[in-house]
Amino acid sequence: MRQKTALIAFGGNAILPKEQRGLQDEQMRNAQKAAQLMIHIVKKGFDLIIVHGNGPQVGNLLIQMEETINKIPPFSLDICDAMTEGSMGYMLEKALLNELRKNSIDKDVATLMTQIVVDKDDPAFENPTKPIGPFYSKYRALMLMKEKKWIMVEDAGRGYRKVVPSPRPIDVIPKRIIHTLVYSGKIVIAAGGGGIPVIINGNGLFQGVEAVIDKDFASGLIAHEVGCDLFIILTNVPKICLNFGTPDEKPLSRMTVGEARKHLDDGHFPPGSMGPKVKAAIEYIESGGNEVLITSASHLKAALLNRSGTKIVGESRN
Repeated sequence: MRQKTALIAFGGNAILPKEQRGLQDEQMRNAQKAAQLMIHIVKKGFDLIIVHGNGPQVGNLLIQMEETINKIPPFSLDICDAMTEGSMGYMLEKALLNELRKNSIDKDVATLMTQIVVDKDDPAFENPTKPIGPFYSKYRALMLMKEKKWIMVEDAGRGYRKVVPSPRPIDVIPKRIIHTLVYSGKIVIAAGGGGIPVIINGNGLFQGVEAVIDKDFASGLIAHEVGCDLFIILTNVPKICLNFGTPDEKPLSRMTVGEARKHLDDGHFPPGSMGPKVKAAIEYIESGGNEVLITSASHLKAALLNRSGTKIVGESRN
C-alpha cells in the first residue's frame, strides 16, 4: 500500500519577508523555519512535494542586473526564474536535510528545475498585468520600451515598471520524474516561483517566454498530475473568511467546491488576494483531486490535526 502524498505551496515572502533586507543569512534562517513546518507534514505520514514562490527573489535579481547593466548583459525572465529555482531550492533542500537529520528521518530531498508549459495563444499575452523588477524613471522607461519593446506602466507615483503576462499553466516538465521521485519516498522541491514558463513554438520545440506563472495554479496542476491526496496552500490567515476585514467576518472550516464557487462569484475572494488560491483549489478538486487545506504557516500543525484551517472538498464528501 502506497503512502499518502501531499503538495504544499507557499509564497517567496516566507523566505524573504518585506521587512527584511534580503541578506543571505536571513534567507537561510527563514528556509530553516520553513523546513521545520515541512517536517510536520512528513511526520503525519505523507510523502511530500514542495512548491515555493519567488517574487521577492526575482525582483531583487532584476534590480541587481539593472545596476550592473553597463558591465554584464542581463538575462531574460525565464533564466532569472531558473536561477532562483536553483538558489532557493538549495536553501530549502539543505534546511530540509538538516531537519530530517535532527528528527532521525531517513529521506532524500531533490530539487528539480521545472518548466511549465503555457499556451502561446493564451489571452494573457495580449494583456500583460504583472509588474516585475525595479522602478524606472520616465526617461529610462521610454528608452526601454523603444529598445526592448517592453510594456511598462506607471506604478502609484513611484516610477515605471515592466509588466508581463500571467498565462495559465497547462503542462508540467518533467511530471513523470516528479511522480517517480515522490512515490519512491523522496521529498521533491519543484516548480519554484510557479516554474519556468515555456511555450511550444511553431517548430514543436520548447521556448522560454517572459511571463509569471501563478504558483498556486502551477501547484494545483502538479498535484493533479502526480495524484496527490492532499493539496496544502499556505497564506497569511488561519482560515478563509467570508466578509473578510469587516465586522461581519465569518471564518470557514469547510467548503464544498460548489460553496467555494458561489462565494467566489459573490466577490468574497478578490483576485489579488484569496481568489487565485480558491480557484486553484476548485480546479484541483474538479480534476479528480481529493482535498485542499488552506491555512497560515503558524497554524499548519493544528490544521493537520483538524483544529484549524479551511478544507475544500468535492460535493460527494459533504
